[in-house]
Order: sequence, then C-alpha cells, then structure tokens
Amino acid sequence: MAFQGEYLYAAFFLYLAAVFDFLDGMMARLLKAYSDMGKELDSLSDVVSFGVAPGIILFSWLQTIVPENNLFLPYIAFLIPVFSALRLAKFNIDTRQTSSFIGLPTPANAIFIASLISVNQLSCLSNILSNVWIIIALIFVLSFLLVSNLPMFSLKFKNLTWNDNKTCYIFLILSLVLLAIFQLVAIPLMIVLFILMSLFLHLTKNK
Repeated sequence: MAFQGEYLYAAFFLYLAAVFDFLDGMMARLLKAYSDMGKELDSLSDVVSFGVAPGIILFSWLQTIVPENNLFLPYIAFLIPVFSALRLAKFNIDTRQTSSFIGLPTPANAIFIASLISVNQLSCLSNILSNVWIIIALIFVLSFLLVSNLPMFSLKFKNLTWNDNKTCYIFLILSLVLLAIFQLVAIPLMIVLFILMSLFLHLTKNK
C-alpha cells in the first residue's frame, strides 16, 4: 500500500498490527504462556510491523518529494528499521522495562510515522511534510528517541483505580479530547502527547 501511495490503507494495517501486538501480550499474561521463543518471535514480528513497515512508508513518501538530483535521500528512511531493531534488542535484555519503557516503544513510533504521513492531505501539515529536510530531521529525532534512555510510561493498567493508574487515565482523557477536536489528525498528536508527558514525569521525578 505504501509503495502505491495508499498511505491511509498502509496506516490502517499498521494500526491493526498494533492491536494484535497488544492482544498477544494480554493473552500471554492471562494464560501465563511465557517462553523465550515466544519473546523472540514477538520481537521479530515487531521489527517487521513497527520497523520495516514505517520505514517503507517514509521511503515511499520521500520518493515523491525529493528533488530529482537527490535520489539517494529516501534511503535515509531505513534508519527507522535499524534503530527499531536495536530498540527491541535492548528491550529483550533490559530487566528494568517490566512496568514501563526506556526509550520510545516501536509501536508508538510506527503509529506516529504512519498517521503523520497518512493525514498529511487532510490537514495543514501538508506544506510542512512536503519539506524533505523536515522529514529527514524527523527520522533522526525518532531514531534517537528509540534508543534513548528517556523513561516512558506504559499503558498497562495495574487495576481500575485512579491512584494506581493516574498517568494512564490522564493520557486517555487528553487523547479523547484531541480526537474530538482534531479527529484523524489527533493520532500523531497523541504520540507527541505521550512523549511530552513521559518527559514531564521524568523531569518532575528527578526534582
């Protein structure tokens, strides 16, 4: 779909992958069906769904906007699969990431990329996203965030109480407000909100 310029469809299938990624983790916890092989297969699937797929979306998009004399620039998009693989490898060997994340999770990164490109024709973002250097700068920023040491909260609910899940509830409420106001354009904004809230929590915790 991305190679054919059907970015809305490409984003839809990526969202579907994110839903199944959430469900397989939930089912594994409910059934207590853990295994080292399952962990590695899950990461391999994530590399394809949340590394290669968004990389191809960016590559395809860059091909439509780069000047004819810079045909190699779109290949910078494949930094996303590389850093996504590094992010997932770090996650697998990092025992600190049980209830939260360190670095931007690959599904969040992929959803941001897919949603940003797919809604560009529906919003005022079209002029910004038609700038090659803004897209390339974004690729470098996202690649850095994937392997950064910035702690980020998880949307895994411990229970249904407000006190134990305050951050998750605030994020969900603000996300619903964004959806009501901006509709599809709210999806990339929600990922930005997730990053900013994580940064705020990290800074306030250190103080």
